Amino acid sequence: MGQAKSGEIHLATQTTEALLAALENFREHWKSNPALVPRGLSCAESKHGEFVLVAAESVFTTLPGACVIKGIGAVELLGPDPVFEAGAHSKTLVLKRTAEGWRFSIKFVRPIVRERNAE
Repeated sequence: MGQAKSGEIHLATQTTEALLAALENFREHWKSNPALVPRGLSCAESKHGEFVLVAAESVFTTLPGACVIKGIGAVELLGPDPVFEAGAHSKTLVLKRTAEGWRFSIKFVRPIVRERNAE
């Protein structure tokens, strides 16, 4: 039986005006000089004008109730559940500016469970 290797979870978040201002400021700096984007962050813009910021695992930390992006700020996570499965790795935070506002999600690789060793 095949096992899903990766997953993506859309986060229910609460943002502050300071975080939104920091994201907009980061976007403007990226547009004026893409070489200034720190290591671990990458930026892109779709044909529809949607700005996408991708943060590698080395640049963000997930704490109970929050996700902190180094150099930008913290996002408050709503809900008591863990964001992803224990043992998940290769996590990537994706922030997307859409017409409806900012959307946050985390992509990750699920832990591998080997049935032959589970006895």
